[in-house]
Amino acid sequence: MAKLQITLVRSLIGRNEKQRATVASLGLRKIRQTVVLNDSPAIRGMVNHVNHLVKVEEV
Repeated sequence: MAKLQITLVRSLIGRNEKQRATVASLGLRKIRQTVVLNDSPAIRGMVNHVNHLVKVEEV
């Protein structure tokens, strides 16, 4: 199964609660923190919701 490496690159200051909750559900807390998650439609949907805040790479 493919994996996605997701890195938070922009601050959550001034973002609405839905975007903050989405980033938190991805497991990200601090800028430049990286998580590796399984590639699934649910994860892709969350990433698309906050694509301006994160950087995504396939591993």
